[in-house]
Amino acid sequence: MAITKAAPTGADSHEPVRGAPEPEEPTGAGQDHGGQDHGSQDSAGQDSKSPLVLTMLLLLLVLLQGPIRGALSAPVMQSWMTVFVAVLVQALPFLVLGVLLSAAIAVFVPPAFFARALPSRPALAVPVAGMAGAMLPGCECASVPVAGALVRRGVTPAAALAFLLSAPAINPIVLTATAVAFPRNPEMVVGRFVASLLVSCVMGWLWQRLGRTDWLRTPERSHYEGPSKGAAFWNSVRHDVMHAGGFLVVGAMAAATLKAVAPASWLRTAAENPLVAILALAVLAVLLSICSEADAFVAASLTQFSLTAKLAFLVVGPMIDLKLFAMQAGTFGRGFALRFAPATFCLAITGAVLTGAVLL
Repeated sequence: MAITKAAPTGADSHEPVRGAPEPEEPTGAGQDHGGQDHGSQDSAGQDSKSPLVLTMLLLLLVLLQGPIRGALSAPVMQSWMTVFVAVLVQALPFLVLGVLLSAAIAVFVPPAFFARALPSRPALAVPVAGMAGAMLPGCECASVPVAGALVRRGVTPAAALAFLLSAPAINPIVLTATAVAFPRNPEMVVGRFVASLLVSCVMGWLWQRLGRTDWLRTPERSHYEGPSKGAAFWNSVRHDVMHAGGFLVVGAMAAATLKAVAPASWLRTAAENPLVAILALAVLAVLLSICSEADAFVAASLTQFSLTAKLAFLVVGPMIDLKLFAMQAGTFGRGFALRFAPATFCLAITGAVLTGAVLL
């Protein structure tokens, strides 16, 4: 019979025994007492089901190819497919390139670099951080965790927020994509740069002036910071391509639907009223949540609207949309997002209108 040692009682029962080894941390909820990883089993099971689901989907498409071919042959669907494919083909290379560069910066460039490069005075750090976005490619999917890392490393929140807003809007990839999307309107590139940088700096200064520390939660460690740089890089690339690519598809579908399905009289009525046109495209930018590397092609396809309304679409989208609101709330707290998002939306529209009145 095994002899068991009685456990100490009283207050001493919660104290560790000196000299005894530290208790091992649990290896995860997915492991049982035999050390078997149920999470891995679940992943393997899901992977084994993927070919079956794909096979069934292909069989369904084969069975329904007649009705599908008939539906696609309609003039409305042909117009829809033309716009949809055109937007995707133009935007996808810029999206992939932007995701690769933003993941490389987020993983391989240490946040301490930004802290050393910024001036110690917050009022000067804000425009410097805003201009840094013009030199560091990164979509909004990457700018939020990078800004969170900056705050966690001691960078003043005003400068980190200016970088968060400017990086997705004025980086070289986005400006190049804008120039390609608007070959006959080079002033759109200048307008986007000026308006986005202006809004970023003003929002940073407003936060420095009016922001409170209890509104901003210190961000937790981001998924870009892992033990293996290579693994973190490819995980970030896969995550951002799937995430941003999905929103690009949704945006292309919405643009194609507006062009092919929506009555021309509706679009003409909205486009003829300057205020309605600007507000409509600003709200559309929030709802579509398109990645900034691809939004210029969607804006260029909305030919009924003025350049100022399209500029509002391009300025608002990279700064605040549905996915950005969720990411900001998860990184900095819901109280921050509920205050920061409406202020950014209003200021982005104002900046786009003022810039458009001068340059467009």
